[in-house]
Amino acid sequence: MAPSLTSTEATADIEKSEALMAAFRARLPIGRAATPEEVAGVIVFLASEDALFVNGVNLPIDGGLHASNGQPNFLSIFG
Repeated sequence: MAPSLTSTEATADIEKSEALMAAFRARLPIGRAATPEEVAGVIVFLASEDALFVNGVNLPIDGGLHASNGQPNFLSIFG
């Protein structure tokens, strides 16, 4: 698993910085940090029988960062 910025006590100082968060929002197609529950959902899936054939993969939990091709964050433009 490879979670991106996840909103927790450990990231509270980062999230207080508007400049840092603006940089993250500009790169993350979903436009925000992950929640712990969103990361936990992936963990639950990977621990379940539904993921029985999932192995040897680095699964990004990054709001589309790795899939992004550098286009603007359309959610922030049209959302």
